[in-house]
Amino acid sequence: MKYIIITGGVMSGLGKGITTASIGRILKDKGYDVTAIKIDPYINIDAGTMNPFQHGEVYVLMDGGEVDLDLGHYERFLDTELSSEHNLTTGKIYRTVIDKERRGDYLGKTVQIIPHITNEIKERIREVAAKSGADICIVEIGGTVGDIESMPFLEAMRQMHGEEKREDLVLIHVTLVPSDLSGWQKTKPTQHSVKALRELGLGPDVIVARCKEPLLASTKSKISLFCDVPEEAVISVHDTDNIYLVPPLLEDENLDEHLMKLLNLKALKDGMKWHQMIERMNSAEGHVKVALIGKYTHIEDAYLSVNEALKHAGIESGCTVSITWIEAENLEDDPEMVRCLEQVDGILVPGGFGVRGAEGKIKAIRYARENDIPFLGLCFGMQLAVIEFARNVVGLENANSSELGDTSHPVIDILPEQDGIEEMGGTMRIGNYDATLKKGSLAHRIYGTTKIVERHRHRYEVNPKYIDQIEAEGMIFSGKNKNRMEILEVPAHKFFFASQFHPEFTSRPGKPSPPFRAFVEAMLGG
Repeated sequence: MKYIIITGGVMSGLGKGITTASIGRILKDKGYDVTAIKIDPYINIDAGTMNPFQHGEVYVLMDGGEVDLDLGHYERFLDTELSSEHNLTTGKIYRTVIDKERRGDYLGKTVQIIPHITNEIKERIREVAAKSGADICIVEIGGTVGDIESMPFLEAMRQMHGEEKREDLVLIHVTLVPSDLSGWQKTKPTQHSVKALRELGLGPDVIVARCKEPLLASTKSKISLFCDVPEEAVISVHDTDNIYLVPPLLEDENLDEHLMKLLNLKALKDGMKWHQMIERMNSAEGHVKVALIGKYTHIEDAYLSVNEALKHAGIESGCTVSITWIEAENLEDDPEMVRCLEQVDGILVPGGFGVRGAEGKIKAIRYARENDIPFLGLCFGMQLAVIEFARNVVGLENANSSELGDTSHPVIDILPEQDGIEEMGGTMRIGNYDATLKKGSLAHRIYGTTKIVERHRHRYEVNPKYIDQIEAEGMIFSGKNKNRMEILEVPAHKFFFASQFHPEFTSRPGKPSPPFRAFVEAMLGG
């Protein structure tokens, strides 16, 4: 097994996740199977309870793992499916070690960070890498060098560095090269970051320098001299408008060839699939504008997978997709605000939890339905579409979700016999579930099959008691999992489609999610 360890310095938010995913992509295009592990040093067991304002979206894996959004980048770039084992946190590691200590696995020894915590980290990494069957495992360590939380993980990497063959482990350090007011590229932050890394016993084989503009030759030379890496191992990664341009940018810097040399590998093929996707992206001629109605709209990472799924659909449909971010609460507070929806080609209401902004989202859904504007609802967006239809078409004025308050018509409710997750304190459907689609329906045409599997993350469901009343008025439930409604549509509408699942999590560049592609094509007038 070959390992690539990726660390970060200077500051967080440099794009280590994109760098990790992009390196995986270029190695995959060389013919190698690649997997990836994300280490998050926080004490949380997983990302499921973390605030989107701080960490962006919670990404859901096929097995129901709630993880950092970087694993979404891995899955999209590598076109693979990962499991919750591919995300290690301090909480997971310490809980396992404490459980072992309580069982007596350590035979009364004093349990310490070294060797017990570091051994657990190394064992987890090696087990996941072996289980994946990949040729190369990329391990991204979250946070920055110098963070106290990261110390056990960096120490574990130091130990692995000594235990693995020299050609089987490469260390890449992602750092920042800022420019001063005069435009000079400053290398001092990188120098200090590498110095801190060396003090921990780790020396980088490659330095990936994040910068506004491409590194000057003199800047590369200076970093090489002061950080003791060859100039060819100083990789310039400047800002770009589209993350999918990063893999070819790394290739332009010859990182692929340098990694092949360090890992003693030879290219097995020269894949062009990614470049063909970029050519399609760059040749797009059409344009559509979609309104995304949410409650974290000033934090775009809160809806990262939705944003990317729209991009994927646009690429395959030959258009660019621009998003108008609309705060749902503004639609509640200002009745005139709904007029901004006149300027868009489609309306999308994504997932979410809680009462804040719900009525604003319902207003947007009603506007889409009554004005025959293409509409896509995801998870909570589907539930709110049911509520809107029940109130304004079926005539159940008090219709609501039992999550949002008392109601005499709980058209959305918790159903019995759901799969429970004890740590969430209640019932939740999360991860992959299948659905059967109604033949001849829009859902059937979109997917091209009557059996699908998609990822879920929700606790409430459409109440079966109201299905007949709702369908009698023109909204049909075209996708089901036993007594749980998975998809709704309004056949009389140009495009009115919503899913209880999150199709954005399985969308890929070159393989867009079917509902997203159909939504974009509807906005184009197809």
